[in-house]
Amino acid sequence: MTWVMKPVDVARIRFAFSPMWELVASLRTLRDPARQSVHLPWIKCIRPRLAGIDLAELLALVPPTGYLPDFLTPPPDTPLPDFAAELERVRRTPPERAAAEAGEVVSEDRPAIERFRGDPAAGLARVAGTLQAYWEACFAEFWPRVYALLERDVLRRSRQLAQGGARELFAALDPSVTWTGERLVIERPWLCTLEELHGDGLVLVPSAFFWPSTAVMSAPYQSTLVYPVAGVGTLWEEGPPPAPGALAALIGRSRAQILLALAEPSTTSALARRMAITPGAVSQHLGVLSGSGLAVGMRLGKEVVYRRTPTGDALACHAS
Repeated sequence: MTWVMKPVDVARIRFAFSPMWELVASLRTLRDPARQSVHLPWIKCIRPRLAGIDLAELLALVPPTGYLPDFLTPPPDTPLPDFAAELERVRRTPPERAAAEAGEVVSEDRPAIERFRGDPAAGLARVAGTLQAYWEACFAEFWPRVYALLERDVLRRSRQLAQGGARELFAALDPSVTWTGERLVIERPWLCTLEELHGDGLVLVPSAFFWPSTAVMSAPYQSTLVYPVAGVGTLWEEGPPPAPGALAALIGRSRAQILLALAEPSTTSALARRMAITPGAVSQHLGVLSGSGLAVGMRLGKEVVYRRTPTGDALACHAS
């Protein structure tokens, strides 16, 4: 897949998360746990909850490999979409588009596909209801953990883009992605196309459940590249590693853990979710670390992103 990107497209590169993309991609994880053994803790936890959910139609639409209908994973239209908003977009898919996309799926369950295509409006309602039930039973409670991982990745890559431009960003994104200066080439086994973006930019979406693969979406949708999130191996860890005793004795155990966690820039809310303490407590600790010259905050949109200072780096690295 090759996209020709004009300067205006490069200038409009943006990042976004998609709870719907993670939810839909997780269906493939359920089908073949060995493909993503990193998610086995999640699978073991939610397996007993699947008995009351009929996933047959969804699994027909989301085969183990190959194309899955784009209407199930609409490109995020805001940086931080919530699941309810994305589900509503699925519900509002034009029935004729849903039927056409379902027809492109290579599925082992053709009767389910044909049933969907026979009355796509009713099919969309059924699928949306199943997605909601699956989300509530198997995914909602884990979303903050997934969100925190995606957020850390986006903060790091946004920094790469700001400091080194598109070349540095795409060089570190994934081995299957190559940036030539005017063309973005993504190696995909089922695609061989050349398209020109039309000034609407490119949405970059990190994914933990589509990992380690990439995916692309294009017209009539916003051009989107889904890439494997970094650090997925830490997703199901209970929390950051324990702080070294000397560092904990010097600045306190919680502050030491926060300082170690700030190896990657993070927000107060993300740190709170990761460490299972209140945002207020994290904010107090960050205030002390900032006042001591070990961390610094920078406003990014509506949130403040914290990172270690060189002094904080030296202390953390020496202690560990």
